[in-house]
Amino acid sequence: MACFLVPMGEAIVTTVVQKVVEKKEQKSGNISIKWSKRLSWLNKMLWGGTLMLVIDHILNGEIIARPPFFTALQNPADTAVMLREMATVGVAMAAAVTVVWGIMVLVAEIKTRVMPKAKTQPVD
Repeated sequence: MACFLVPMGEAIVTTVVQKVVEKKEQKSGNISIKWSKRLSWLNKMLWGGTLMLVIDHILNGEIIARPPFFTALQNPADTAVMLREMATVGVAMAAAVTVVWGIMVLVAEIKTRVMPKAKTQPVD
């Protein structure tokens, strides 16, 4: 019903964090690991998932174009079900995306430390 609100909330927070990190990276200038780029991976994953879930919920009739926008809010008994779904499904989805992103960052870190940059050889 509204499970997409949890990853969307995380995406909002991480987008703000990414902007702050970008400004710090620009000021220092000598950071070899661009954390803003790695945060952009997470943001793209979260915003993409949120968009897909919004479209799915619209197609299933769970989101409507008039207030209260969520069909679950039309009946007070359904509100508790919606909140429970956000707490279980929404948190699980956001956590899963974050874990996958963490694995991606770990792999990127290992690759940058294990594989030294290729040295350019002069051509004879």
